[in-house]
Amino acid sequence: MASSTNERRAFAHKINRTVAAEVRKQVSREYGSPQLSKKRGAHQPVPLTEVVEPVDYEEYVSSHAPGAEPCPLRQLMEFPPDDLELLLQDRECTTLEPPLPEEDTIDPRVRDALGVYTDDWLIIQRKYQRYSTTHTPHNSERQRERQRGLVKQTFELDEAAATDRQDDQDDAKRRSVSLDDTPRGSWASSIFDLKNSSPDALLPSVLERTAAEDMDRRNAEARLQGRHSDLLGLFPPPDEDEAVERCSVPEVPKEHCGQRIMVKCLSLKFEIEIEPIFGTLALYDVKEKKKISEDFHFDLNSDQMKGLLRLHTPHTAISTLARSAIFSITYPSADIFLVIKLEKVLQQGDIGESCEPYMVMKESDSSKHKEKLEKLRLQAETSCSRLGRYRMPFAWTAIHLVNIVSSVGGLDSALHRQTGEKRKGHGTWNERKKKGSERMSVGEDMCNFATFRPATLTVTNFFKQEGDRLSDEDLYKFLADMRRPSSVLRRLRPVTAQLKIDISPAPDSPHYCLSPELLHVKPYPDLRVRPTKEVLEFPARYVYTPHTTYRNLLYIYPQSLNFSSRQGSVRNIAVKVQFMAGEDPSLAMPVIFGKSSCAEFFTEAYSPVIYHDKSPEFYEEVKMKIPANLTDNHHLLFTFYHISCQPKQNTPLETPVGYTWIPLMQHGRLRTGSFSLPVSVEKPPPSYSVLTPDVQLPGMKWVDNHKQVFNVEVTAASSVHTQDPHLDKFFTLCYVLKEYSFPFRLKDCIITEANVEGELKASMTGLRGALLDTCVRFLHQLLSKLILLIVHPPVIAGQIVNLGRAAFEAMSLLVNQIHKNLEGNQDQHGRNNLLASYIHYCFHLPTCPPLLPDPGGATPAYELPIQYATLSRATARPSTLHLACSKSISNSNPDLASTPTSPDEEVQRIIASKVSSTSNTNQMASDRGCNRITILTPLSILIHSELALQWVVSTSTVREAALQQAWFFFQLMTKSMSHHLFLSSRIDLPRRQRFPDRFVDDIAALVGAISADVAGRYHKDVELVERLNSSLAFFLNDLLSLMDRGFVFNLIRSYYKQIANKFHTAQNPSSLTALRMDFTRIVCSHEHYVTLNLPCSTLSPPASPSPSTSSTTSQGSAFSSMHQDQGVASMFELSVPFRQQHFLSGLLLTELSLIMEPDGEGVFFLHKKAISAVHSLMCSHDADPRYTDPQVRTHIAQLYLPLIPIVMDTLPQGRQQADRVPKTDSKRSSLSQAGRQCSSLSAECSRTLLVSFLWVLKNADAALLESWVSDLSVMQINRLLDLLHLSVSCFEYKGKKALERINSLTFKKSQDMKARLEEAILGTIGARQEMVRRCRGTKRSPYGNENVRWRKNVTHWRQNTDRVDKTKAETEQESVVDGNLATEASLVVLDTLEIIVKTVLASELKESVLGGVLRVLLHSMAGSQSALFLQHCFTTQRGLVFKFPEMLFEEDTELCADLCLRLLRHCSSSVGSVRSQASASLYLLMRQNFEIGNNFARVKMQVTMSLSSLVGTSQNFNEEHLRRSLKTILTYAEEDLELRDSPFPEQVQDLVFNLHMILTDTVKMKEHQQDPEMLIDLMYRIAKGYQNSPDLRLTWLQNMAGKHSERGNHAEAAHCLVHSAALVAEYLNMLEDCRYLPIGCVTFQHISSNVLEESAVSDDILSPEEEGICAGKYFSELGLVGLLEQAATSFHMAFMYEAINEVYKILLPVHEANRDFKKLATVHGKLQDAFNKIYNQSSGWERMFGTYFRVGFYGCRFGDLDEQEFVYKEPSITKLAEISYRLEEFYAERFGDDVVEIIKDSNHMCCMSACQAYLQITYVEPFFDTYELKERITYFDKNYNLRTFMYCTPFTLDGRAHGDLHEQYKRKSILTTSHAFPYIKTRVNVIHKEEVGHCVHVAIEDMQKKTQELAFATHQEPADAKMLQMVLQGSVGTTVNQGPLEVAQVFLSDIPDDPKLYRHHNKLRLCFKDFTKRCEDALRKNKTLIGPDQKEYHKEMERNYNKLKESLGPLITRKIPQLYRTLPAAGLQSSKSQRMELRNM
Repeated sequence: MASSTNERRAFAHKINRTVAAEVRKQVSREYGSPQLSKKRGAHQPVPLTEVVEPVDYEEYVSSHAPGAEPCPLRQLMEFPPDDLELLLQDRECTTLEPPLPEEDTIDPRVRDALGVYTDDWLIIQRKYQRYSTTHTPHNSERQRERQRGLVKQTFELDEAAATDRQDDQDDAKRRSVSLDDTPRGSWASSIFDLKNSSPDALLPSVLERTAAEDMDRRNAEARLQGRHSDLLGLFPPPDEDEAVERCSVPEVPKEHCGQRIMVKCLSLKFEIEIEPIFGTLALYDVKEKKKISEDFHFDLNSDQMKGLLRLHTPHTAISTLARSAIFSITYPSADIFLVIKLEKVLQQGDIGESCEPYMVMKESDSSKHKEKLEKLRLQAETSCSRLGRYRMPFAWTAIHLVNIVSSVGGLDSALHRQTGEKRKGHGTWNERKKKGSERMSVGEDMCNFATFRPATLTVTNFFKQEGDRLSDEDLYKFLADMRRPSSVLRRLRPVTAQLKIDISPAPDSPHYCLSPELLHVKPYPDLRVRPTKEVLEFPARYVYTPHTTYRNLLYIYPQSLNFSSRQGSVRNIAVKVQFMAGEDPSLAMPVIFGKSSCAEFFTEAYSPVIYHDKSPEFYEEVKMKIPANLTDNHHLLFTFYHISCQPKQNTPLETPVGYTWIPLMQHGRLRTGSFSLPVSVEKPPPSYSVLTPDVQLPGMKWVDNHKQVFNVEVTAASSVHTQDPHLDKFFTLCYVLKEYSFPFRLKDCIITEANVEGELKASMTGLRGALLDTCVRFLHQLLSKLILLIVHPPVIAGQIVNLGRAAFEAMSLLVNQIHKNLEGNQDQHGRNNLLASYIHYCFHLPTCPPLLPDPGGATPAYELPIQYATLSRATARPSTLHLACSKSISNSNPDLASTPTSPDEEVQRIIASKVSSTSNTNQMASDRGCNRITILTPLSILIHSELALQWVVSTSTVREAALQQAWFFFQLMTKSMSHHLFLSSRIDLPRRQRFPDRFVDDIAALVGAISADVAGRYHKDVELVERLNSSLAFFLNDLLSLMDRGFVFNLIRSYYKQIANKFHTAQNPSSLTALRMDFTRIVCSHEHYVTLNLPCSTLSPPASPSPSTSSTTSQGSAFSSMHQDQGVASMFELSVPFRQQHFLSGLLLTELSLIMEPDGEGVFFLHKKAISAVHSLMCSHDADPRYTDPQVRTHIAQLYLPLIPIVMDTLPQGRQQADRVPKTDSKRSSLSQAGRQCSSLSAECSRTLLVSFLWVLKNADAALLESWVSDLSVMQINRLLDLLHLSVSCFEYKGKKALERINSLTFKKSQDMKARLEEAILGTIGARQEMVRRCRGTKRSPYGNENVRWRKNVTHWRQNTDRVDKTKAETEQESVVDGNLATEASLVVLDTLEIIVKTVLASELKESVLGGVLRVLLHSMAGSQSALFLQHCFTTQRGLVFKFPEMLFEEDTELCADLCLRLLRHCSSSVGSVRSQASASLYLLMRQNFEIGNNFARVKMQVTMSLSSLVGTSQNFNEEHLRRSLKTILTYAEEDLELRDSPFPEQVQDLVFNLHMILTDTVKMKEHQQDPEMLIDLMYRIAKGYQNSPDLRLTWLQNMAGKHSERGNHAEAAHCLVHSAALVAEYLNMLEDCRYLPIGCVTFQHISSNVLEESAVSDDILSPEEEGICAGKYFSELGLVGLLEQAATSFHMAFMYEAINEVYKILLPVHEANRDFKKLATVHGKLQDAFNKIYNQSSGWERMFGTYFRVGFYGCRFGDLDEQEFVYKEPSITKLAEISYRLEEFYAERFGDDVVEIIKDSNHMCCMSACQAYLQITYVEPFFDTYELKERITYFDKNYNLRTFMYCTPFTLDGRAHGDLHEQYKRKSILTTSHAFPYIKTRVNVIHKEEVGHCVHVAIEDMQKKTQELAFATHQEPADAKMLQMVLQGSVGTTVNQGPLEVAQVFLSDIPDDPKLYRHHNKLRLCFKDFTKRCEDALRKNKTLIGPDQKEYHKEMERNYNKLKESLGPLITRKIPQLYRTLPAAGLQSSKSQRMELRNM
């Protein structure tokens, strides 16, 4: 007894068992329950990295049941009662008659199979799952559905587009006009008159005085009108790549069908018609050497010919009249032939003789051969009447299918490619993985027979059959030969005929079709119509599809017979085939299918006869329909006859000459395959059928001494007989057990009760040796049988045998092998579709109660007869069991030696059994064992329960196999659990009572162990762990619909803990995070996600110090029904109460928060995962019809409130950087600002995160938000405002044009893909796993959805759901959606701003945030907004200014300036309603400013400046619209009764007229938009006009800087900024004398001499202290610093690093005075960088500063520009041709091609045509005097502060450009400009021009040049001998006329007569002196460089030099006496006076 107890105890220990209550307690203790948490002190802070204890869901729901009254929130309280549905779906039958056997009594094995094939589908589904993303993805198509019926928003951007196009055309026609002489303010003469303009409509309530509260209420109501409820419906759908939760419903199991072609036989005609001809069609694959279809027989004979055989076929079945057939091709290839064979009635003579008449006789010769034809007809009639039942081979031909397809344009004929390895033999499960070409799916490189155009063919050539070459092997040779160009077959004499056939792709549902079993396929409207036959395919390779219908066909192929040694007359041999039910001849069964034009079924079939051949080959196919009940007596009988072709007396027609047979059943197996059989001469003896012919029966005579002389092949197409020994053995043993038919002979083994269990287990183990193809074909039966063995363990010898472990092992291995070998047939989660469809449709718990074994009793047909006793998982036997308990447990019980993994301590505690040393433990185990045993009543074991147990206790390979395919067992368990709930009516019970505690324990143990596997193996088995992780998540998702949800939450928590334990030691924690994120996303994809989060509960305040002990009361009180202030704060943060109450939402947001932490592992793909998960869930809520009620949406939004602070911490602070330095453009960047985390967030992620943030703000309760905002600090509110600022930018409307541009590109994911690739390269994701996924075809991967490894262009990615080539309508719709999204996003921002303003009103402490509110408001006005939004925006703005006027008029000037700018911009809008609103706002702004101080100087100044700024920078500014707005403002002033008597209306009028004057400049600027130089000139003139208005001058200078920056003129932009800074410094100096600030313009003259023009106007004209003067933000120390910093940046971009130094010299004292050491460090760093760049580019040539050209305008077409000259500064390395082309193109477009003429030379202009426009363009160089060059040392010096330029013009005195040496003159033209370059313009007027030129100048320059060349060649390092010799040769060895000697003789032989030329003569003499010295140096150097071979050459050069020196001597020694006498006086002159004198000469 003790040993027994110990046994039980050990067993209990091994399977980790304990009493249910104990485990539940342990689970509660470890995972936590609300009651227990109270005892530890509720809501203790738990870090985000730990998971809090979830609330006890079931208890909470039961204690907070909703009231009886209907309420929108009711559905959020609990799952609906009809959540689970059980559907019995009729199995579709494709035929009119069900495919069933005809017998009444059916073999049990067949009955089992029929049960599988005829049961209805049992589908258990979650009714509301369609609302989750699991089965309904958020794709573009669904999004488009939701976007239908959107209202089109009005945008100025789109409205103005057409107008712009028209304006562009007008601009092109305008002419250039003069600027300088046009007076400003010539408005009076303008054709426009402001007073006569018409205003826009006035807003009715603008002039009314309303209370702030009423205004707010009215505005709020207006904002809610016509809002779009579905914000995310307007946003692009979530990325499908991230949708790990996506699962498609498996396809319904159906019979395999390949690509189908239809072949119609239309007609067959021969030259002569004398006898009936019969045809057969079949498909052959030459490469595989296989016949791939059964035969199709057709008969195209005329009625007359058919009549010849009427004696033999009295009855013709309609099914045999078919002339069209449908062939199926699973593996299309270029090697498939359609083979056509013809036969005729047997006649005397061989095949050749029979064919002869068809070859020689023609129809046209019928008169010639009339007698012969008659004779042939007579012979044919005789043959038909006598030998009509026999056939003989006649002719054949073949059609290469790929030629048919390609010739009609369906396929390229070059498709003769290899399709993979040829399969050899039959592999087993353990063979290598199948190649891609062997998968079910058809490869891309194979043929496609499904989509070609139909073709009608006429086949004219047939080949005569060769009697000795009839086998299939011979046929394959012929077919291979046919493909060759020089085919042997083509040389044969053909049988001429005309066979017309039609080949086309088969229709999907053809009418009048018969199945291979001759059943009528639906639709079959009329049974009397000639049918089409479906031809059964014999696939070339394995097809992995399970059988789903009953099929039981047998094919017999006689192959050859050898009767050569048989004595007697045996020559014309026919083989008769019969299917015998017994040995009596009458038992031949009518199961043989008829061929054509005959009866449907026969009892016998004859092979064709080969005349006079004793060893014939056969090609016949005999098709049979096997009976369902096969016994040992069923056999095939072959009888061999000699046929007498000639009628002889006393000679029978057929003489039997041999017999043989094949017994069909042997040991319960159908015998198929190839047989070589001996042939008996005599009839077989009685009882022969149970033996094989191989047995030597006594007294029997055999042909050829019992040798095997007859070869035949038998194949079966059966869904009943497996034809696999391993499967057959397993099914047979199951049958033996069921029927209890012991003893049973199985091959050489006798099965008895004693060994049946061992054999059955061995057969289950042996299943792994079965062919995978067969296992898959019988998959449904196999799995059902294994499950049945688990559910109903058999009773053997009175003992219940538990086969659970063996069945689990077999199932695990089978499923795993299917997965491994059929990788192409999997979904993204690695689920095999065949297995998934089995579970979804076929699997169900057996519903009929099991009966006790009754071998004699018959069971009704087609029911599953489950005759098993049952065993619950007993660990001991009850003594009351009516069975002989010979042993306590069957030896099949699991061996529970060890647990495969070692989960952490906590999981062990949960799942470990409570085995202790006390006797209580033994008692508990014993009790439990008794509880789990079936007593008397035979109940079933529940499959889910047994699977859980077996999985928990499994070990080694079995456990590994189960883990590999965890999804399968999880789904099996889920369906079993669901079905069990329906069957046992437990579906209505409370969830805690649905399943026994022991099963709950097993689930806890299983989840714990698998979580440990995920955590422990993630870095080793990446692919496995990903699959395991998602499978576990899906399982828990399913359990949420079935089990105690609190328990499932604890399982999730257990998983989290397992992952967390590994996290700190993980090598790659981001991989673990990714797994956990996927897990969370899948669990959260539950359709009742909202309900699971208890959205209607309210969070408790922090717990009191005295913890409650009563579980019920504390539970109830934990969730207060009132919002409390402390509670509100915890609702917006991931507090413990929030995470407990909203468990799943808490997990998701916690993941997001952790991933977004700046110091976290937030790598790119994790950001995307987390954000996408939240976005996807929100999309589900928006699209869910259950959640349309606003009240419901509010509660759902509560689940996401912590997202707001998460986003606030994550995304950048929008204005931080922007406010430091004042910018010229107040529109701030959207996503590029540097923030805490932004650098690592992609633009796509940022947008998605922001839209999710806006979704929460939109749907959250406004009162709740207000309460939360009121608790925020000023800093936090500013952070929130930054986020709103960012949101406005992010969703700004881009316009239709931009959309059209974007749609032409495909770069949506470039940044994302780059980061993904980086992640892959860094090894976060396994490459092997990627490869495996690619093999599956449908992969999910972090790298997107395309089957690539790496690609160069992978960074340019395209979302696969979006087409690029969108239609105009689609683009239009896209712009509508984009407009609505921009509007809704901005309105949400506006709503939030109103909430913030409310809190400010309530507590006056927060007024500092008002500026931020207004900034966001202004930013939203700055972008492209819809008229609808702007209407509300202006209303809010007016309310804000009304409530807080001091904010604009007493504090920040910048805000007032920005507001004026925005309002003015909208006053010029093309949309009338926007103008009306903006005009009203601007008028009220003026009025409020006036009311505060009795004038509105500030607004006046800011409006004027804003207009100037707008005019200068805006491209699409419309003065006409602004004019209307100005008129509207005037109208308001006139109609404002309250202020009519004040000076206000007059001040408004003055301002309006002043603004109107500025508009005239706008008109001009618009004319010159395309002429950048003219535009800048105009802006320059306007700026100059504002010399007395520093604010406006500054504005225009900045406008110019902006224009220059746009064009890349950074130097000019820098100078504009320097001028601006000088202007500011000038006025700051007037305000106060500050020692560290610059004293005015003078300080800046080192940067540019031009800057002095910014000198201030004297104090008496203008004082900076006046109101509104120097009021801009730049007239401050900070503004000055900002301008200088911007100038330094622009200088840096212009590569003018030296100027940066000068700028910082002014800036450094300011920072030093302010002790701003951070700034000082930055500045010095920049200086160091600048100096380094100067130092490293010492030559200066690395920096190209600019190229200068003189441009002269000539012709009256240019107006006042006529005869004006400018120097143009162009970008560096600009060629003369480039500027010529640019200016010519521009002016040609303006004046016309034939008007503009470019002057090529630089001579003086003369003879000009009055109607022409001439442009003279000359390249000029900077010119420096000698004294200047001493100061201008560096390259920078020679390119900066340039005012004089020079160009040269060659000429001769007689007018030619070039002449002889003494005639050649060169004119130097020196130009002086009005300002130094670089300046604030790129072209500057030439104010002075002088010319110098003489022929001696040319000579001097030439000699100086030669001397420089010599000096350079001499001193070059390293020396270059070749170059030196070349220069020397040109100097001393010259023989040309104009060499140095010639020059000297021309100019130095005589002293000039003109004293003015003395100096030039002397200068030339000195040049020659220097030249001879250099020649001497060069010769000396050359001597050191030459080798011996050049000595003679060197001597020659020395001789030449001496001659030259001798000749030059007298010339260069002669001096001019007069010159030297005046030398002392001349020497005192300055170089400047020398230059002036020279010029005067």
